[in-house]
Amino acid sequence: MGITVKASDLKYKYPKDIQNREIPKFSGIPDPTPFNRDDLYDILPMMEAVMDALESSDGRVLHLLEDILNEMPRFFVTREEVYACLLETARERLP
Repeated sequence: MGITVKASDLKYKYPKDIQNREIPKFSGIPDPTPFNRDDLYDILPMMEAVMDALESSDGRVLHLLEDILNEMPRFFVTREEVYACLLETARERLP
């Protein structure tokens, strides 16, 4: 589907880790790299991947994903763990 999420689409504002923005970001499973919840450059590709998996471009779904991310326990550390939690939780909450 190839969803593109821009910072202006998001419900919340996130800081940017400019020093690390050139480091490769989430592109799919497996990815054991730690996920930085406080970095817009990590959040955007994660949201795009989950939105693609959900086959949705609905802004309400994106905002739901942000709420899930902000509620998610911190023991979900890696990108693949965060992706799986976002995807499964969203599927449970969506009609």
